Amino acid sequence: MVDIFKALAEENRLRILALLIEGEMCVCEIEDCLDMNQSNVSRHLTALKKSGILKAYKKAQWVYYKIDNNFIEKNPDLFAYLTKELKQLSSYKSDCEKLAKSKLQCLCDVKMKL
Repeated sequence: MVDIFKALAEENRLRILALLIEGEMCVCEIEDCLDMNQSNVSRHLTALKKSGILKAYKKAQWVYYKIDNNFIEKNPDLFAYLTKELKQLSSYKSDCEKLAKSKLQCLCDVKMKL
């Protein structure tokens, strides 16, 4: 439990989690939505994954992240609370708008062609 709360005790991790509640994302999409570089995003994702909140899988050279179903099943009340409260973050609306634009751009496909 301590690892979960340590992972959640950082604003950028909360922003990442808020986006992932909307659905799985590739690292490049998270970078784009949060205007963060790859190393910072990876550091935050690693902390969330080590705590058991996130799960990752690789597709070609891209790594995708999503909320781990085991986390949801083991912590239903916490997950319900996070789902409600993360939408109250001041950055939530603009992050979701960037997410919609990012999905339309197919960033992973663009980076693959470079």
